[in-house]
Formats: sequence, structure tokens, C-alpha cells
Amino acid sequence: MKLKDKVAIITGGTRGIGYGIAEEYLKEGAKVVIGAQNMVTGQHAEEELRKIGDVKFVHCDVSSMKDLNNIVEETINTFGQLDIYVANAGTNDSQKTHYLDITPEQYEHIMNVNLRGVFFGGQIAAKQMVKQGHGGVIINVSSVNAYLALDSQMVYTTSKGGVQQLTKVQACALQPYNIKVNAIAPGPIETDLMRNVGSDPQLYNTVISRTPEGRIGSPTECGRLAVFLANEDSNFIFGQSIYIDGGRSFQAFPTPGYKTVTDEDFELLEKYKKKEV
Repeated sequence: MKLKDKVAIITGGTRGIGYGIAEEYLKEGAKVVIGAQNMVTGQHAEEELRKIGDVKFVHCDVSSMKDLNNIVEETINTFGQLDIYVANAGTNDSQKTHYLDITPEQYEHIMNVNLRGVFFGGQIAAKQMVKQGHGGVIINVSSVNAYLALDSQMVYTTSKGGVQQLTKVQACALQPYNIKVNAIAPGPIETDLMRNVGSDPQLYNTVISRTPEGRIGSPTECGRLAVFLANEDSNFIFGQSIYIDGGRSFQAFPTPGYKTVTDEDFELLEKYKKKEV
């Protein structure tokens, strides 16, 4: 078991990618604290994940310094240490507001969660790791859209670009303390956002036609990558953002021979809309 006796915090750990990471960490022997804002979803996720291993849900709004401090304190009170911090919680502009119409309030909401929350969450976790004196691991969750220009999600894209640069400077700043920092940059993954894409045949076709692998990835695959980045197998990987995107980040034109999904084929995508976790 690659994470035996390790303790991890995963923000946004009750659904999607965060839940997938929690599952894989528990399978590898870690004790896990999952944080999120929705109490009902959090308690349900905790119940399900307990079937695998030792887990605790803690309410956490990553835009709140109080909550960020609290989730670390609760982790220490429950498990006695903190070895891995996964900054996964994020949000987006569901209205796809045009650049000329974005308000300061919209900007601040997304940036406070996606960048400020990652910045200070990592800082608080790192302070605890330094106090413990035996190093640790920080994994940030960025996005393929940190590299791709997506003008319909300008603040989100900007925030994820910031996460990638933050990952580099965090890695440099924390190296003297033996704290390893890297990021995961997912492409099209089976999450709530992707299920919304999956309800629009034209948009789904656009995404998949520019993904050479020709499919959506799974939270489990992100979880396996997070396990790799959290254990000693990845010790010489430093400040990197690892793209897990089926080739989406570099495919400029539709894949040759790509078959457009028909209305009949589209019934197969219903699972992405109905799945709750």
C-alpha cells in the first residue's frame, strides 16, 4: 500500500475528481479528511468512503481563512498529523459571462475559491508540515484550461493559469522543508461540469473530437495520478502540472476519422447526467 500511515486532506473531496482521489488514497492505506461546503453531500460521501477506509468529512469553504485553518486543526485532532494536502476545490461561472460583462463580484468569487483558496490552503498545510518536521506533499488541481484559451470562462481560465504558476513557486519555496509540490491538470473528466457538457450533443462532440483518446476520463484515473504524485515514486518531479486530458491540450483540429455522436448514440451519455457521485 503506497500511502500506508499517511494522512491526507482533500478539499472538494465529496464529488467528482476529489471523490476519486479520496477513493484511491483510502485504497492505498491513507487516512483521509474530505472538505466541502455542502453538508448533505459531505455526510453522504463520508458514509460511502467509510466502506473503504478511515475518513472524516469537515465543512470547508476554501475562500474562508477560518475554514482553511479549521480543516487542518480537525485533521490533527482526529489523525494526529498531516502528510498530503490536495487543493481540489473549485468553482466556475455557470452563466459563461462575456469578458465585457464580468463584474468584480463574479471575478472575486471565482478567484477567491480557485486561486486564493489554493494559495492560503497550501500555506496553512505547509506550516503544519514544517512544524511536524518530516516534510510532506501538496498537490494542486489545475485544468487543461490553464493552457487553452477559453473566452467563455475567462475568470476560471485565468485562475487555473495562476494555479500552475503558483505550483512552481510553491515548489521552490517549500523545497528546503522537504515538501514536494506538483499539480494535476485534468481535461474532460466525468464530473458535474462534464455531465452538463454531455447534455449538449454539439458541445460534447466538439470536446471529444478534439480529444485524441476519444473519450471522457474518469475521477479514478485522476485519483491514480494523485497517488503517484503523493508517494516516493514521483520524488524527482518538481513543480510540474501533469496533464491528464487524453491529448486535449494539444489537439488543434478534430481527430481524423472522428465519428460524430448521433442522437441514437447520445442515449449512452445519460449516465453522465444521472450519476450522483
